[in-house]
Amino acid sequence: MQVGDRVRVSTSVVIYHHPKNRGQAVDIVNHEGTIDKIATEWKGRPISANFPLVVKFDNDKLRAHMRADELEAI
Repeated sequence: MQVGDRVRVSTSVVIYHHPKNRGQAVDIVNHEGTIDKIATEWKGRPISANFPLVVKFDNDKLRAHMRADELEAI
């Protein structure tokens, strides 16, 4: 997957930082967005992030770190 690719969440992923429901469990399965960033370095050093894909979702002011196996390309 590359930056700018359209993706959909294909598995059940529960988050607690949704802007409209802070602190409450929200399942974001079937939400669509674009890959905004791929975390490969931090302060100039290479890293191996557990959730390397940063996805910006369409309808919300929401960004979430995801794994590639949680997403499907549209």
